[in-house]
Amino acid sequence: MTEHPIATWHRLVKSQDPAGLNALIDEAAVFYSPVVYAPQAGRRLVVMYLSAAFKVFFGPDFRYVREIIGPNDAVLEFETELDGVVVNGVDLIRWNDAGRITEFKVMLRPVKALQAVQQRMAALLQGALPA
Repeated sequence: MTEHPIATWHRLVKSQDPAGLNALIDEAAVFYSPVVYAPQAGRRLVVMYLSAAFKVFFGPDFRYVREIIGPNDAVLEFETELDGVVVNGVDLIRWNDAGRITEFKVMLRPVKALQAVQQRMAALLQGALPA
């Protein structure tokens, strides 16, 4: 039996290694960032954003605190700390019957945390995005 997409996601997060993202993310996936207005469509962009998120979020303080998992979607609530700011957020994840993630949406609070994440993500993605 193939590993459940959320189990795969947790394994990648725990290892803090985004190398398995290409296999987990569907070619037509869409990423909804809390700091970018437009949805980011396609595996390449989704993997790029999620790889940057691995560097920003997944430190020693990161933990998932609640999960709601359905047949093809999940809500994973998380907490972490960035520069003394407590970040609370949710990952809304949808996958297809092949077990590949088709949609990944991140929502964050409070606004101070959103600003800290925006600064860090911008620094990591600068020059990586097409003009």
